[in-house]
Amino acid sequence: MNILLIYPKIPDTFWSFSYALSFIGKKSAFPPLGLLTVAALLPVAWGKRLVDLNVERLKDKDLAWADLAFVGGMAIQRNSAEQLIARCKASGLRVVAGGPLFTAEPDAFGGVDHLVLDEAELTLPAFLKDLQNGRPKKRYRASGFCDLHATPAPAWNLVRMKRYASMSVQFSRGCPFNCEFCNVTTLFGHRPRLKTPQQVIAELDRIYASGWRSGIFFVDDNFIANRHYLKKQLLPALIKWRQEKKGCVFFTEASINLADDPKLMDMMVKAGFDSVFIGIESPDDTCLLECHKAQNRNRDLLQSIKNIHRTGLQVMGGFIVGFDSDTPSIFQRQVDFIQQSGIVTAMVGMLQAPPGTRLFDRLQREHRVVSAFSGDNVDGTTNIIPRMGRNRLAEGYRSLMKQIYAPGNFYRRARKFLTEISAPEFTLPLNWQRLFAFVRSGIRLGVLGKERFLYWHLLFWTMIRKPRLLPLAVTFAIYGYHYRRICEKYIH
Repeated sequence: MNILLIYPKIPDTFWSFSYALSFIGKKSAFPPLGLLTVAALLPVAWGKRLVDLNVERLKDKDLAWADLAFVGGMAIQRNSAEQLIARCKASGLRVVAGGPLFTAEPDAFGGVDHLVLDEAELTLPAFLKDLQNGRPKKRYRASGFCDLHATPAPAWNLVRMKRYASMSVQFSRGCPFNCEFCNVTTLFGHRPRLKTPQQVIAELDRIYASGWRSGIFFVDDNFIANRHYLKKQLLPALIKWRQEKKGCVFFTEASINLADDPKLMDMMVKAGFDSVFIGIESPDDTCLLECHKAQNRNRDLLQSIKNIHRTGLQVMGGFIVGFDSDTPSIFQRQVDFIQQSGIVTAMVGMLQAPPGTRLFDRLQREHRVVSAFSGDNVDGTTNIIPRMGRNRLAEGYRSLMKQIYAPGNFYRRARKFLTEISAPEFTLPLNWQRLFAFVRSGIRLGVLGKERFLYWHLLFWTMIRKPRLLPLAVTFAIYGYHYRRICEKYIH
């Protein structure tokens, strides 16, 4: 049997890095790790092809070759998923769908023949057995969560790695916290489930053996959810791996209580981590109480961020406006906080209510969910009626975004961060890709760009004050260009 695995298109967002990728000649930020894992769960004898619509076109000959199409994706890929499902059906190809998009809203996709939902390790075997017996059902659900010790390594042979800016691995699923707006615990539970260090190292070895010498994203929802296991098992294994393998750096997602553990931060830096995404959400403690962000409360958030920066880890921050307790002053307070924090990569979005979350259930009871969840919190829209009103929220959001990504404010944050951060433990080797990125940025930003004086000032300042961080300064400048283009597209 021939299986065509199709990954829908991701629209232009902060996270797509689409405008930044052109500087390094890449087509997509990350490969579809979920579909690659599903491919590894399929029978070895079956034919498999992967078509990632973010890096290539879906051809009629691909559809003609396949016996089944497997489609997976996230909420932000809804429009593309609906289009490709319709195309598969028009060609007479049966569609099997799974992943967060379909698990959250299984009744929204009537064109799908078989919904294999929740974690594929649990539901895919039952579907395959029924398929073999000629009696596949419409829907497959799991009653619990899987043991990641049985999860196979992704089928990396199905992708051309050079099309992507970063590779991905997964160490854990689940998060111990209970943020009202987050659907992670709905999908993966509160108890973190972990792969063994041997599994993770085997995946890294496979990626390294392919010739990869760049960033690798640990896609965990909260990498530090089990700190004892990290310190005693995984991080020592990664430190040893990094001593033998050169050229790769890691980044991940974690909670702000990382700042409370100097030993853990030190081990992460020694293991090769250089940045971490953290959900800050709001500088207002009342908002944090409202959304049950307990781990962020009763602490000096600015000092916590500074503590992380000083260890050598860059904080990429997520922020939200539109909580019920937000007042009109929140927009300027967010701007001031972001500028003071030195967080260069500040992802600010309007509050949305994903299906399956406690926030969605609460607002639905209050008749305040008014549209489908887009999964994109930076397009200037929301699927709820906020307490302050949609027009007031949109107006304040536009003002906030224009301020934080104005070239002057953005470059000031970059200098503040570069002043605080310690020199990196590991640096990526210079190659043609990074050299071309520097040349392209020099032309596009340093000659043609409106921010050209700020660009050169940052680079010369870095060469004098922190010369080892010059590649990071160039990266920041490129990121700033991407964020401004996204703002120009969505924030009018």
